[in-house]
Amino acid sequence: MSVRELVVLGTASQVPTRQRNHNGYILLWDGEGILFDPGEGTQRQMLHTSVAAHDLTRICLTHFHGDHTLGLPGVIQHMSLDGVPHEVTAYFPASGRHYFERLRHATPFHDTVRLREAPIAAPGILAGGADGPRPPFTLEARRLSHRIDTFGYRLTEPDTRRMLPERLAAHGISGPDVGRLQREGELRGVRLEEVSEPRRGQRFAFVMDTRLCDGVHELAEGCDMLVIESTFLQADAELAEVSGHLTAFQAGRVAAESGVRHLVLTHFSQRYQDTDVFAAEARAAGFEGELTAARDLMRVPVPKRA
Repeated sequence: MSVRELVVLGTASQVPTRQRNHNGYILLWDGEGILFDPGEGTQRQMLHTSVAAHDLTRICLTHFHGDHTLGLPGVIQHMSLDGVPHEVTAYFPASGRHYFERLRHATPFHDTVRLREAPIAAPGILAGGADGPRPPFTLEARRLSHRIDTFGYRLTEPDTRRMLPERLAAHGISGPDVGRLQREGELRGVRLEEVSEPRRGQRFAFVMDTRLCDGVHELAEGCDMLVIESTFLQADAELAEVSGHLTAFQAGRVAAESGVRHLVLTHFSQRYQDTDVFAAEARAAGFEGELTAARDLMRVPVPKRA
């Protein structure tokens, strides 16, 4: 059975607290395990979950600040130690490639992991496009507005069609003929559209360390789940702007305007102890969908298709 859920490893910004580890998020999507922004302590946090190094297939770094990357050396060395047999692709801003190399080889170790580097020089499709291997989704990047080069990520499942058994039966179509109709679009004068209905693919976005910008809205548009930083509360909006971050109110407004179904707030500043106030502020901004103020080690299912 396919699994689609977010595993939260850490929710702190800048420095960890007694309750919140540095950043770290794993999106389980059917057979894929996508690790986002592994901050310090990521591999230890993974030990508290059911996610193993063998489950990781991709690593996505939004930028190279330490709270988003200092766990990378341990994760890579853990994959080598465990003998992960498959290729793992690492995406990161191309301008920080020298930082990636330093993290990749931070200490000597028996390096066996097949790590494919995929630096991002410009917004666009990273995987699932017309060229190269095609996973069952499209992964794309959009530029964000932070103090250094930063990209957010969006995963989009292709739209399909759901077959309607009663209409198939009415036209006398069954067995192998159903698959043939799906492949060819027409069978014995019956068009696919007559016996099926559109099935919208699911959408997921990951937005970290950014001011409001076009990229935030492009990533969030129509998402089933949006994981987004909300470092500050609106009372500290000026500080958020100066430091290149969002408030919970801004995150809630983006989600409301973009038609997001499940909003996950995270990356909380150490100055705040109670994260419930972040959720309340996102509600005040007009967001009415499912809402989670993330906690370390929680698992958040991607909403079922509407």
